[in-house]
Amino acid sequence: MCYTRRFKEVLIFILLALIVSCLRGPGFNVKESTHYNILFSKVSGWTGADGAYSVSLSDNKILWLYGDTWIGEIRENKHVNSSLINNSVAIQDGKNPIDASVVFFFGKTPEGKPDAFIKPTDRNGWFWIYDGLMTEKGLYLFLIQIDRTGDKSAPGFKIIGTWLGHVLNPNQLPDKWKIKQYRIPWEKHSASGDIIFGSSVLIHKGFVYIYGTSEDIKDSVHHKFMILAKVPTDSLAEFNTWRFFSDGNWVGNFLSASRICSDMANEYSVSYLPVFNKYIAVYTENSVSENIVIREAHEPYGPWSDPVSIYKCPEVRWDADIFCYAAKAHPDLTSAPDELIITYVANSNDFWKMASDARLYRPRFLTVKFTGTPILPIPK
Repeated sequence: MCYTRRFKEVLIFILLALIVSCLRGPGFNVKESTHYNILFSKVSGWTGADGAYSVSLSDNKILWLYGDTWIGEIRENKHVNSSLINNSVAIQDGKNPIDASVVFFFGKTPEGKPDAFIKPTDRNGWFWIYDGLMTEKGLYLFLIQIDRTGDKSAPGFKIIGTWLGHVLNPNQLPDKWKIKQYRIPWEKHSASGDIIFGSSVLIHKGFVYIYGTSEDIKDSVHHKFMILAKVPTDSLAEFNTWRFFSDGNWVGNFLSASRICSDMANEYSVSYLPVFNKYIAVYTENSVSENIVIREAHEPYGPWSDPVSIYKCPEVRWDADIFCYAAKAHPDLTSAPDELIITYVANSNDFWKMASDARLYRPRFLTVKFTGTPILPIPK
């Protein structure tokens, strides 16, 4: 009788522990990825950039894709003798950051000064490089075309186009690449908000899933929503084969694409997490925030769970002008099925503060180790 009662007590305790665990929601541990932070902390040449998308070129090579980039030197934690160019790339050899190496590539002007790695063929504005992927037909890069707003009282930038870059010879070093550029027709740019694709890409069952954002601008506040297209992997540049997710169907009109999730960012990642047999979206909450958040889904198109914050970027407490953005995961860097490597960028609203603090404006690396059910619940 005593053993029976004891067994019941243990069983009740286990059940209560499971219930409490579920009520607590996600289980994860987050820590700084020290070795990756060291690997990308350079004091000459390439010394910092934002963006930081990654593409697996082979089992042992990773391509890094960047937006605005510092080229020059760092002395006493300050950028000196430096130029800020619009984009750059890098090749990482080895997936263990302790003994991996990284080589950076960027362009040069006729006078030999640093310049963007890739420029628009129509010579308008410049490119920030978003996500990319390898296929049997070569390497594809999503290129967001940017230009100045022309407002002298409040200088800024705006999106004026989206392009698909096709690298025909990705097995050579980037300075030997032959790149074709195709204007993506599925875009919209207006004072009320943009529609773009290329925020994240995912290969799934013979299709490329191309994530993007649809935007509303109200009272100068940008509200971004996840949208999704898919295309067979062998016809990525054949834009008439793209289809857009709309209320559970795939349709030909990109303007009918459903707004799948709210409070998104232009830059994010969607990747498969093997340990849970689910998809994880990683992004900075509302584009600019101290919060890095994740959502979970059973399928690439959702439905997605509510967002859960997994990390608060400490840099925002260094100074009132500092902000964080561009969070995304890099599944090809992970060493375990229950792990994700995440990057984000810390920047400053004051350019000279950013230039005078080399801790800013470079990818910062985190390792997320999942220890329980990532997010509950997922809508049906």
